[in-house]
Amino acid sequence: MPELPEVETVCRSLRPHLLGRRILRVEVRQPRLRAPVAPDLPARLEGRTITAIHRRAKYILIDLDGDAVWLFHLGMSGKLICAGKGKERRKHDHIVAALDDGGELRYHDPRRFGLSVAVSRAELKTLPLLSRLGPDPMERRFNGAALYAATRASARRIRDLLLDQQVVAGLGNIYANEILFRVGIRPTARARRLTRRQAAAIAAMTPKLLRDAIRWCGTSFSDYRDADDQRGEFQNHLRVYDRHGESCRVCPNTIKRVVIGNRSAFYCPSCQK
Repeated sequence: MPELPEVETVCRSLRPHLLGRRILRVEVRQPRLRAPVAPDLPARLEGRTITAIHRRAKYILIDLDGDAVWLFHLGMSGKLICAGKGKERRKHDHIVAALDDGGELRYHDPRRFGLSVAVSRAELKTLPLLSRLGPDPMERRFNGAALYAATRASARRIRDLLLDQQVVAGLGNIYANEILFRVGIRPTARARRLTRRQAAAIAAMTPKLLRDAIRWCGTSFSDYRDADDQRGEFQNHLRVYDRHGESCRVCPNTIKRVVIGNRSAFYCPSCQK
């Protein structure tokens, strides 16, 4: 599933194609996504001009003139692709928006776990999907003190705490594992046993690692692509994630895998204590 760096990369790659463009028509070719696409989606979007594109956690928000916001979550396999005039459509292009320059914005999602909704700005403020989110890791309010306070009330493993979108919004399994490697803490460590110093180290490393991943346009293992249908490159810089049995990039030891809550976690037994 695309995480914060991938979603941020998609937003950045969409802007050159979409800002200032007017949506002429919207065709919903497959309404059965994670939540069914509302029948009035085209009516809420057609004729509107795109004024801004930004991110909230793992959600993409496309602001339109007037009072509308088009919100996407990419799910497991979703992609937002900007296609030039006349480019052939593909299977699994479930939503297609025709633009005033002849191009199209296409939502492509083979597994259909994504989400596409149009809401007013007033509705956006109370939308449960967003209102329950914790601080963004790029915000100042995500800091060592806030994370340490969250660990005091948790019996969970630290990897799982970092995946809690109410604690920190936007992290997923890839980057939680990578952050913990870089601060030398095992993903299996109990959150409430972390010290203030360890919590501060995690909080400081999180935005640093995410910015590095954004610089490399995110991590592409299978489905993830940006708006130009290009792969990210951060998978070439991962230290532990999905490297079970391979040599650690820092020490002579071998990367291990452990299952926590039905999800794999990866660590170096020497570098992470």
